[in-house]
Formats: sequence, structure tokens, C-alpha cells
Amino acid sequence: MLLAAGRGERMRPLTDRVPKPLLEVKGVPLIVRQIMALADCGISSIVINTAHLGRMIEDQLGAGEKYGVEIRYSREETALETAGGIALALPLLGQEPFIVANADLYCDYDYSHLAEMDLGKRLAHLVLVPNPEHHPIGDFSLQDGMAMLRGENSLTFSGIGLYRPEFFHALQPGKAAKLATLLREAIALQKVSAERHEGLWVDVGTPERLDLLNR
Repeated sequence: MLLAAGRGERMRPLTDRVPKPLLEVKGVPLIVRQIMALADCGISSIVINTAHLGRMIEDQLGAGEKYGVEIRYSREETALETAGGIALALPLLGQEPFIVANADLYCDYDYSHLAEMDLGKRLAHLVLVPNPEHHPIGDFSLQDGMAMLRGENSLTFSGIGLYRPEFFHALQPGKAAKLATLLREAIALQKVSAERHEGLWVDVGTPERLDLLNR
């Protein structure tokens, strides 16, 4: 699942007329780069949630034929936050663990690692990255392959993870909910593993970061 429903407030005025995932780096929309990365790893079925200017995303991507994948859409009248959007899309995601990634990332993460992973009894697995300048305090720590609530050597959640469907079963479909809250609860119960990605990763959250990438 690619998360594409957000308004992109920090990207205004660009996102007043174009949904954030369709903003381009070197002529290629961010979400298309993510789709191609997933397809390159053999992932052929993708769910995308939409809200703000969602019709533009559907018009651009269609059913995914030109990228060699099948795309289905989970439409939200108003954005339901990360976990709320995933909970609404569960009927499209099936009964097995699924990958979720932000649609507006620019990264070189190899998604085949998650596609081949056995979660065992864990509820989720997160990809963490070194803290960027705009988020120096990080989100979680990593110890012996498990995610920990923020400690001395904190890392930033990349927006990429693998989840069991039951992780979201307690949420009411159609109601907004934040993923961070669920993760903190599950991490405290030692139900979330993690890894550190040292490669390219940019959260394209501001016009300045987008401009830097294009330069």
C-alpha cells in the first residue's frame, strides 16, 4: 500500500494544485518512482489511498498497466491519517502481511527484503534511517533487531514498514487514527522488529527539499 491521501500542507502552494505524490523529481512523479521500485522487486498488486485531489492521481496512474502492476484505490472523503487510511483499505489488502510506504519518499530501499520476510509472531517490522537535519531527535531506537521506544541512539521512522492486518483490527473503519500511536503501544509490548537503512532516503516534505533533489 502506498499512502497518498495527505494534503501536503508544508508543500503549499505547490500542493494547492497538484497532489504531493505527483510532484516530480527529474520529471518523474514521486509516487511513480515508488511504484517502479515495488515492481522491480516483483510486487504486482498495489493499493493506493487518496483524498486531496485524488482524481488526479487516478488519472495519472490508471490501473497500473503501464508500470506492470495492478493498482486499486481506497478513496477517503477526507484524509483519515496514516493508520485510519490503512484500516479503511484492509478489505483490499487481504489476510497476509503487507508492505506500507509513504508515496512521497525518494529512496533506494530494496522492497524485496520486506516481501520475503516472515514476521513470525511480530505485528510489524519498520525500516529506520539516520536522523535527518529536520528531525534530529528521531522516533525509535533499534536494539537486537527490535524497535524500542526512543533511547540514546534514536533513529527516524522512514515511512516504510511491513504489517499484519490484525495490527489495525481494533480501529474503526472510516475514523481517523495515527500510526505512531499504534506503533508505540506495540513497541512497548515488544511486538515490532526493525532494521536500519543506510542508503538514500529523503522525506520530500518541503518545497526546499524538492528543489534540492531536482538540483
